[in-house]
Amino acid sequence: MTIYLGADHAGFRLKTMLSEHLVHQGHNVLDCGAQNLDADDDYPRFAYAVASRILGGEDDDLGLLICGSGQGMSMAANRVNGVRAALAWSEETATSARADDNANVLVLPSRFISDEDAVSILDTFIETHFKSDPKYQRRLDELEQLYG
Repeated sequence: MTIYLGADHAGFRLKTMLSEHLVHQGHNVLDCGAQNLDADDDYPRFAYAVASRILGGEDDDLGLLICGSGQGMSMAANRVNGVRAALAWSEETATSARADDNANVLVLPSRFISDEDAVSILDTFIETHFKSDPKYQRRLDELEQLYG
């Protein structure tokens, strides 16, 4: 599994810290930017970089996107067909995103969670697997039928 990371200026510091955490845990990590802190950068290109790599990678690859509120990254990543980006602010929301909705990209709101919460949310997201319950699969199939 590869975990692709992306963040704008508001998520840059948290992305750097979480990248070190993931590497320390033995995960294969690919940083899709920003590579430098730039107060004038914008989130869409980083969301697209992660989203496009998720689709071109292995089935178990995951993405992590971070911006100030998490909203912009979520909207941008979810415009890419096949990406299921979920904004999470707790372990419970991360669990639900993976187990029920088979999310393949976690989005974190850097301005609204602590570093400690970010680590626990990320770890929970990685460790949780899709339930494959028929009702959840039916909903995912419907998304594909409606949106491609």
